[in-house]
Formats: sequence, structure tokens, C-alpha cells
Amino acid sequence: MAFTLDRVVPWGRSFDEYVAMFALTEADLQDRILGCGDGPAAFNCTLTQRGGRVVSLDPLYQFSTTEIRDRIRDTFDDILQKVSDNARDFVWDAIASPEQLGQVRQAAMDEFLADYAVGQAEGRYLPHALPTLPFADRSFDLALCSHFLLLYSAQLDLAFHIASLLEMARVASEVRIFPVVELGNARSRHLDPLIATLRDRGYTVEIVPVAYEFQRGGHEMLRLTQPLLP
Repeated sequence: MAFTLDRVVPWGRSFDEYVAMFALTEADLQDRILGCGDGPAAFNCTLTQRGGRVVSLDPLYQFSTTEIRDRIRDTFDDILQKVSDNARDFVWDAIASPEQLGQVRQAAMDEFLADYAVGQAEGRYLPHALPTLPFADRSFDLALCSHFLLLYSAQLDLAFHIASLLEMARVASEVRIFPVVELGNARSRHLDPLIATLRDRGYTVEIVPVAYEFQRGGHEMLRLTQPLLP
């Protein structure tokens, strides 16, 4: 049986993984960046330490550090067991085993947890959720969404995806979504109609290969750029 989850779970990735997943250049890292559905990822913490400008959104951020740590603990072993049971669905290269995966993910989430209270006070972690964002038009240069949109295609319908991408494109000049496969590694069922809708609205939409693959077949991102202003 293919790897699947019945709900979105807290599972954080590292700064280096974000750079690889989204093909982020040094110039990109100087941009005003918005992360949608970032969860307990280390990207915000590390980029802030490097002098970057980043805001992360997730409904998870309504909870305290202790509550988030408890939610991670409550789901951690179950996720690793599912990964182990479906090991053929993953590429064991940079990460060699489910045990190492647990170490890598826990290290990223520990980095997030150590930064969380400070980041909340600084307005870097905000408890908002797609498809409605609390920002003015083009407040950001780049909006990222890791392992939420498209990945949870069975749980989130096409209308939600269209509304979310349009909202991200409203507040940022460029949008990148990774990966374009859903849980179970099939190409997202929403991808083709989503691209068609966005192109009809005047956006430029590309599927771009990236130098990252852990979920087998998950080595591409969706890149959306704004139509030219009149």
C-alpha cells in the first residue's frame, strides 16, 4: 500500500532542503520571502540568522512551543513507521535510512522550536492559513509552499488549490510549490487543470526540475510568475 496520511502533520525540513527543493539562488535569498504552510521547518530560523527577510504562515503557530513539541512527538513515530513500511517510495541517497530521516527531521524541528518564541515575537511566525493571506498586494518577492499544496491533493480539492495559488500570486511576484506529486507519488490530480486555469488568468506557469528528490518522482516544482502589469 502506498504511503499516505489522512491529515496534514507537523514534519519540518531543513534550510538546505528548502534551498534544493526550490532551487533558491543567493539572489533569491535576498528577496522578501513568504513561506505558506511552513510548519516546524528550520528555513525561517536559519535564513533570519543569515540576515534574510522571511515570514512563515501556518495554523500550527496558534499553539505554544510546548504544544507543538507534543504534536510532533505524538505523530513522529507513526510517520517514520509509514516511511519504513513504504521504503520503496523514497530515494535513499542523501538520506540513507528511515533512522537517519528521523534524525534529520528532528534536528530541523528542534532548530525551529528553539527559534519559535523569538520568531513569534518578531512577527516571523504567524497563525494564518491559505487560501486567505493577511497582506497587501505584492508584499513579497517570492512565496514558497513546501509539502502542502499538491501533495495533499486527495484531501484538498481543486477549488482550494486555485484559490490558494491566486492568493499567493496576489501577495508575491513569484510563487514556487514543491513537490508536484501527491502522497503516494502520483502526479497531482489537480496539476493540469490548475495550470490551465492559471494560464487562462495570464500567469506564466512552469514545471521546473530541481536537484532534490526524496519522495520518489518528487523532483520538480511549480513556478508561477505574475502577468505583466499594464
